[in-house]
Amino acid sequence: MAKLTKRIVDGAEAGEKDYFIWDEELPGFGLRVFASGKRSYLIQYRAQGRTRRYTIGLHGVWTAETARQEAKIQLGRVAKGENPAEERHINHQAITVKELCKLYVADLEAGLILGKGNRPKKASTIGTDKGRIKRHILPLIGTRKVKDLTKADINRVLKDVMAGKTAGIIKTKKLRGKSIVRGGVGTATRTVGLLGGILTYAVDAGIIDLNPAHGIRKPKDNTRDRRLTEAEYRLLGQLLRDAKEDGQYALAAEVAHVIALTGARRGEIITLARTEADIDASCLRLADSKEGKSVRAIGLPVVEALEARIEATSGTYLFPGRGEDNAFGAFPQHWHKILAGSELEGITPHVLRHSFASIGNDLGFTEVTIAALVGHSKGSTTSKYIHTLDTALVMAADTISGYIQGLLDGIEFKQTAYALNRNSRKAALARFLQNAIGGADDSSLPLAA
Repeated sequence: MAKLTKRIVDGAEAGEKDYFIWDEELPGFGLRVFASGKRSYLIQYRAQGRTRRYTIGLHGVWTAETARQEAKIQLGRVAKGENPAEERHINHQAITVKELCKLYVADLEAGLILGKGNRPKKASTIGTDKGRIKRHILPLIGTRKVKDLTKADINRVLKDVMAGKTAGIIKTKKLRGKSIVRGGVGTATRTVGLLGGILTYAVDAGIIDLNPAHGIRKPKDNTRDRRLTEAEYRLLGQLLRDAKEDGQYALAAEVAHVIALTGARRGEIITLARTEADIDASCLRLADSKEGKSVRAIGLPVVEALEARIEATSGTYLFPGRGEDNAFGAFPQHWHKILAGSELEGITPHVLRHSFASIGNDLGFTEVTIAALVGHSKGSTTSKYIHTLDTALVMAADTISGYIQGLLDGIEFKQTAYALNRNSRKAALARFLQNAIGGADDSSLPLAA
């Protein structure tokens, strides 16, 4: 036994099974260390001839000292003949999914629920979660008691969202604003994923013992594997040129163009600030991407596109919306308009991201290099050493974005993958050396074929 301090709690390592550390100064106050690594404060006491446990909360949300103060309060209630664990149990028995979601959202907005990298979820992610709760989870099971949920109920939510039972057009608070709510495999998969996270939150809070969403088999979201063919790239290029000439959707076409040439996430380009475009270093320095701060090498076609935007704008954002210094919020609607009636109707901007990565693979670049270019978590190791890899990454970005730009311009390439035969490599190296020394004749170079 030891007094529970921050040092003791932080040093408590996970074992094969859950175990307890009890406080030597306050009998009944302790720490539960889960096999998963989570740590939770609790009190243990006897009531009506039974040993009862009352969970205070997770370490991180609670500190050792704040948990100690709460333990004193609850143990004081026990001394008066009250049973806080039973009271909580009775309350939890009656809690509905709607009430649980309200608790979850409150902690979410307070930064108490962590996402990737053990960081509080971003405002945009919180907005997405709240939207899925409001538009899918609550209409389907909002009135159900959490304790009564079964795996069959979660499967039914999955199938109902897939079938489009929650799809529709919802009015927003904006003047004449509307939100298109879609069903389908992707929406269903991500909704049930969120629901599983909410139910894990309920387990951690002691509301339920087991998560009924665990083990749910979610269908593969094939739309996230969709990639453009070279013919589709040429069609997209024509559609974007038409949109720019038409003028009404010109800005959306420019956003889509940059997404296609970078493989960036839609929101990263829509909200791209002037300060984040480092033209001289040929990179984007994103202050707050999905993976946190992120440095992305960009190819020459992107540099030229962003230079044009810098010259055309004066506010914070390179792709400004209406109003005073706002980002371009109408992109989703304009994107659908640009593609409407074409063979590309229905594809999402994510397809451009996946296609960029696929082209990079076709051209022979490694997964780590591609991940670093698109800001994927798999490229996090590379990102740490970005300054030593700048040249290599910029060359890769030049190659991939240049190839995609060629497709958008209508070029039909005869060779996709980098030629690995020796004569081709010698010729390519000779051209590089020729340029490096200022245009010498190939025949004077040692590697000339």
